[in-house]
Amino acid sequence: MEDFTSSSSSSSSSSSSPSRFLGFFVLIFAAIWTQIDAANFDYRDALSKSLLFYEAQRSGELPSQQRVKWRGNSALDDGSDGNVNLAGGYYDAGDNVKFGFPMAFTITMLCWGAIEYGRLIDAAGEMGNLRDAIRWGTDYFLRANTGSSELWVQVGDPYKDHNCWQRPEDMESPRKSYLINQTSPGTEVAAETSAALASASIVFQSSDPSYSTKLLQSAIRLFQFADRFRGTFSGGCPFYCSVSGYQDELLWAASWLYKSTGSSMYLSYVIDHADKSGIVSEFSWENKHAGVQVFLSTLYLKGGGFDALKRYKDEADFFFCATLPNTSETQVDRTPGGFIYVRSGANTQYSIGASFLAAVYADSLAKAQVSNTVSCGRTLLHPRDLFNFAKGQADYILGDNPRRISYMVGFGSSFPQQPHHRGASIESVAKLHARVSCGEGFYTWYSSKSPNPNELTGAIVGGPDRDDSFVDVRSNSAQLEPTTYVNAPFVGLLARLTAQI
Repeated sequence: MEDFTSSSSSSSSSSSSPSRFLGFFVLIFAAIWTQIDAANFDYRDALSKSLLFYEAQRSGELPSQQRVKWRGNSALDDGSDGNVNLAGGYYDAGDNVKFGFPMAFTITMLCWGAIEYGRLIDAAGEMGNLRDAIRWGTDYFLRANTGSSELWVQVGDPYKDHNCWQRPEDMESPRKSYLINQTSPGTEVAAETSAALASASIVFQSSDPSYSTKLLQSAIRLFQFADRFRGTFSGGCPFYCSVSGYQDELLWAASWLYKSTGSSMYLSYVIDHADKSGIVSEFSWENKHAGVQVFLSTLYLKGGGFDALKRYKDEADFFFCATLPNTSETQVDRTPGGFIYVRSGANTQYSIGASFLAAVYADSLAKAQVSNTVSCGRTLLHPRDLFNFAKGQADYILGDNPRRISYMVGFGSSFPQQPHHRGASIESVAKLHARVSCGEGFYTWYSSKSPNPNELTGAIVGGPDRDDSFVDVRSNSAQLEPTTYVNAPFVGLLARLTAQI
């Protein structure tokens, strides 16, 4: 790595009809609820572009309806060293390795967006593209799950891959495949893959019931494997090490399995293991605790028999008290321009992850049967506070920031020109047919001062530094490298924001 709608209409009539007054009061209520000060962006366009990015990250044999035309087929023999077909799936970022752990989180978050805001995504005309993006990942996971206690979790040697700068279509670095099983477990990645498949089974429940069933069956097997044979997979280190351990992924997977099956067994699991939930102030591919807490809090807030989940609600409250500004318990740093800053390297993921959770929590609190505020010591947070926070962070990314630059490639009039991305930075195979060697890629393309020849439309780069500074130079991987897991929660957040339009 280096898915509340609203509508409005206008009329030139000066009639004082009851319907006119009703419409007026609806608009006033909407204004009070959202309290929006910043200018709105074209969130539908951003949503469309955010999904298009996934087509640039595809590995394997590309479909005839592929929209990103500068990409070609790649890594068709993945898995051959283990006599298994591991073609397909996604490259995680600007390199050519397929890391199963962040890929699974990517799919889980795309699915959560589809489940939470599917009506808005459908209204934007993007549900088909979202399902395609999800299925590209889940088809791969089904192939990778070769036994009840077997899961292929990575393809490619990251050290050797990072020593080359090549288009995925030209790869020369070894495509080593990594397997976890009973004797070499990987609880984090197995549980996260279970969550991805379980959430995807909900997405495809109506459109493809048989596929949904297949996904759920695999999700159940993988959860059993992850929970019974515990251990950490370290093959992705130092690139994707699980610092927070695997308890969050087990709770995460159990939560999604409860959502997809309705089985009390999984509800009992998260209740019985609530002591394994952690107090956190970030949400990312590596740490899912806040996601679990918000997810289960949405059940608690509905009332009617979920009282045992109150601990998760309390912990979700802590997350937002620590994350939002101007509370007595704020812990998370932000730039002078107001953007969340946790650490260097794909920092946009922390803002986007927290913002998606805030949008979901705001909507749940607004409909809550139990409590509709978050208590932060002397401060009370209301749904509109959470929503405004989420919108503000999204707007910063899209251009409402001190530099007036969009951190989404291809969105707006000013955006990064040199994303740290092998495929985008080298002329397309459709134009440059000759193979670009490992070394040639570095000295001809990586070091080029010119903009990337291929626009990586929809990619969200790592973002600004803690002082809002940003250096658009390809070698600046911390700020310029895009990742699939940064875009994933942004899809759901953007869908929610389209309700304002």
